Amino acid sequence: MSEPKHKKLIIFISIFLPVAVAALFGIKIPNVEPLTFLPPIYASINGLTAVLLVAAVLAIKKGNRKLHEGLMKTCIGLSILFLLMYIAYHMTSNSTSFGGEGAIKIVYFFILISHILLSIAIIPLVLITYVRALSEQFDKHKKIARITFPIWLYVALSGVVVYLMISPYYG
Repeated sequence: MSEPKHKKLIIFISIFLPVAVAALFGIKIPNVEPLTFLPPIYASINGLTAVLLVAAVLAIKKGNRKLHEGLMKTCIGLSILFLLMYIAYHMTSNSTSFGGEGAIKIVYFFILISHILLSIAIIPLVLITYVRALSEQFDKHKKIARITFPIWLYVALSGVVVYLMISPYYG
């Protein structure tokens, strides 16, 4: 498995996912009970992903490649599970408006917007990092992982923060 060989697939997924999520935001499944129980679950998945990302970095720093690999595959799986739940929630429920005012509203929107933009940017970074590991290009993998890790960690943690800030306004 080599990166150039998978370049078109990485580009396709990196464009398709955000476009599909945006398009699905406008689609509501009729006559379906809103899946209002999902936000705390997918926020918890984000939190678990953050913990496992840190554990994966610690594992590789200690030379435990097998544990690192397993943790990273778990993080990718959790991210896919998050995405499926997120889409299911938004296809069955109306979006919740943030009810805070003043400076906290500015903080909320800063975190939300940076979370959204970086969640789009992280897709190709994770895919490239993963392909480089699978193709055993460990020097290149390590180089991009130094960029991918802090962004992915921020996306996971900011997802939890966004949930905690908006959860009082779920109706």
